[in-house]
This record gives sequence, C-alpha cells and structure tokens, in this order.
Amino acid sequence: MTSLLIKNLSKSFEGEMILENLSFNVEDGEFVTILGPSGSGKSTLFHLIGGLFSPDEGEIELDGKSITGKQGSIAYMPQTPSLLPWRTVIENVLLGQELHGNTDRGKALQMIERTGLKGYEKAYPAQLSGGMKQRAAFIRALVSPQTFLCLDEPFSALDEFTRLDMQKWLLSIWEEDRSSVLFVTHNIDEALFLSDRIIVLSNRPARVQREFTVPFPRPRQKEILLTEEFLSWKKEIFEELSYFS
Repeated sequence: MTSLLIKNLSKSFEGEMILENLSFNVEDGEFVTILGPSGSGKSTLFHLIGGLFSPDEGEIELDGKSITGKQGSIAYMPQTPSLLPWRTVIENVLLGQELHGNTDRGKALQMIERTGLKGYEKAYPAQLSGGMKQRAAFIRALVSPQTFLCLDEPFSALDEFTRLDMQKWLLSIWEEDRSSVLFVTHNIDEALFLSDRIIVLSNRPARVQREFTVPFPRPRQKEILLTEEFLSWKKEIFEELSYFS
C-alpha cells in the first residue's frame, strides 16, 4: 500500500508565496494528475515532495509517515530523461538501485524487455531516439526501491504522435503494477487519457481550484480521444483553466 497525503502545504521564495494551504491526497494504486497555469508552482510541489525543499507550513505524509523535508522517499522522473551519457541503458536503469545499495539486474532486464528496449541494454543514450530515452528513464523510476512515482511532464518534449505512443505504453506498463502516481502536465488530453483524478491548481499562490474524477473505464484505448464524452470533459477542464488567462 502506497498513499500520499499533502496537508495545508505553504511555500514562499524571497517573500513571494508560491503554494498556500494546499491539500490533496493520492490513494494506493491511483493515477492523479496536476494541471495548472504556467508558474503556478507544480514543480515546486514536486521538489517539496522529493525533500529538496522544506515547506514553510504543512505536512507531507507517505503511507501515514511524515516525509516532510526528507529525500529518497519517492521515485522521480523529470521532464528530460536525464540519462548519464557515459552509462549504458542497463547502467542508467540500475542507477536508482545503486544509490540505495541494492541492485536487481534481473528485474531491470525484465523491464527493459517488457518496454521494447531488448537489444539496447549496452547502448548509450546518444544511440537512442527520444522515445527510447524516455522509456529508459521511466524504467529507472519503476525499478527504484521507492513505490511512489512523481512524473514531471515526462512527454512534453516529444512530438504529438510519439507522445501518444508513449502515453499508451505508460498505461500498459502501469496497469500491470498499479503503482501510485502523481503526474504533472499542461496537456488536458494527456491528463484525461491517463488519470483517475485531475487536480486543477489556481494561479500563485497555488491552491486546489477544482478536482475532476475521470469517468472512463480501464484499460483505455486511443479511440476515446475523439468521443463526445471525452471532448465534453476536455471543454469543461479547458474552461476551468481559462479563468487564469
């Protein structure tokens, strides 16, 4: 069981309030997406959860235990793959495990095969396409010892078709293990396609503006992107976000 609780979180920098009294939760096995205007503090939130910053006020709990200001409690995938160029795919995938002093090469190789990278175990990042680099970075997060995943716009740099392929791939992998995921994106289609719930943040200082429970059953196929129901939900979320423009 892996659940996250954000309670009354506030954070400021140089006198400017970034997050104010922010509260929400992610249940065990749930895929929750954060949407919000640019500069609303989404990345700051991830840095707080990851323990890189400490909040001015509030508490962050993982499985009922405080992780406020503590590093190493979550697996994190940033906007760019951040693969070390001098390490091979398998060496990059095992990095998170190495940092915790315990590697499981068999599990890593199994995930590499499941994600279509079999045969590239000894390849270097410069030899991979953008989508392949993203897969390697995602495997690194999945095989890390931490069971809660924070994904910070991992597909934002990809073209539309590669992005959709990566979304479908992510769901196929996630639906097998159902890790708890907190996902950040600016893309409404992506949020609706992937998520169980969508949390819309306000402008700074960020608060929970509104929460949407996504009604589409799993497993999901790309065909739902063009359905009337999907487009209706997209319109409602777009209108919610348009209040900030």
